[in-house]
Amino acid sequence: MKKVYVVLTRTNTLISRLIRYFTKDRYTHAAISLDLDLRHMYSFGRRWTYNPFIGGFKHEFLDQGAYKFSKQLPGVIVELNVTEEQYMKIESILNQFINNPKYYKYNYLGLINNIIHKDTYFANRFLCSEFVYYVLNECHVVNFNKPRSLVRPQDFLNLDGRIIYEGDLRELENVATNAIPSPNLYFGIIDGKLAKKLVNKLARL
Repeated sequence: MKKVYVVLTRTNTLISRLIRYFTKDRYTHAAISLDLDLRHMYSFGRRWTYNPFIGGFKHEFLDQGAYKFSKQLPGVIVELNVTEEQYMKIESILNQFINNPKYYKYNYLGLINNIIHKDTYFANRFLCSEFVYYVLNECHVVNFNKPRSLVRPQDFLNLDGRIIYEGDLRELENVATNAIPSPNLYFGIIDGKLAKKLVNKLARL
């Protein structure tokens, strides 16, 4: 079996705060990663850090783009088991986006209609959660039985996967591949000093 990761976050941008205000959702952004180090993490969002009005497909990093506006970055990492065939298809779909980034745009109309539960489909336009769902659904990993434009980041908390980290993603200075049970029943990512830091933080909750 292979593994892929769904990363849910809530940044401090105006759009993120508005989404949270109207939906009351804990998380407002979704991305998909092919590795636990989150070096190959992809989603849809603003193309340039300080311009929220031009968006599209992006290779994301937690210390760049809209993420950098947040001193604290609430988030969760969900690990999914996939077959070798599914993994290869996920890579193939992602390569289509990577090789044609200018063709794909952000689904701004869908952002508004998502809040009022109105489907808004464009072949080449995606919301962040719409994109993650599209990739996983095309590979028969996930099926929420709803139009892709109505999928919200919060929906991915219902995946048949394993939450391996939930907390401030700013604390993930170096995500390791080993995991041990942590006091809050999630699996804490363990990496030397980071392990002690996480356990101490959880103990104070």
